[in-house]
Amino acid sequence: MGDFTRFFARLFPKKSKNSVSLQHNSHTMDDIKPKQRKSKKVLRWFLFILLLLLAAFVYVRYYYVFGTGVKSGELNYLVYKGVIFKTYEGKLIQSGFRADKPEGLQSNQFEFSVVDEELAKELMLLGGKHLQLHYKEYFGTLPWRGYTKFVVDSIVSIEEPKELKLEEEKEIAPYLLETL
Repeated sequence: MGDFTRFFARLFPKKSKNSVSLQHNSHTMDDIKPKQRKSKKVLRWFLFILLLLLAAFVYVRYYYVFGTGVKSGELNYLVYKGVIFKTYEGKLIQSGFRADKPEGLQSNQFEFSVVDEELAKELMLLGGKHLQLHYKEYFGTLPWRGYTKFVVDSIVSIEEPKELKLEEEKEIAPYLLETL
């Protein structure tokens, strides 16, 4: 009979109410903690990737140089303006004409911003002269960089404006009167 009791005791061990409830509670807490840790880890990775994508977008949109080039023409003006962010803004009149509308012609104008204050002061003294300006083109504008996507960073060459000879003026005058 002793063997039967030991066999029966092994099959159905006696447990107190406290030990059962503690084991049950610890079992459910262990199941919950890994799920919370896993969801927090997934959320952290998602936020990290989202911030990384946002940083890449801002960099490409506002700081990546999309293109560079040289524009030439007569410097019309360069002004220092702005309400909160004061920037240097200028306009270069290029030779030739373009048709914005079927009935009219307009001169080609290159509007640009200047970040470098020394360059801006030099350009202010060159109004009316024929210039070649090197510029950088960005996808977007920043208020402290200027109002345009084009930022002039150097002067390539400076030429004095060409004077028309009296004979050339006589040839151009009838054409101008016809267009009016």
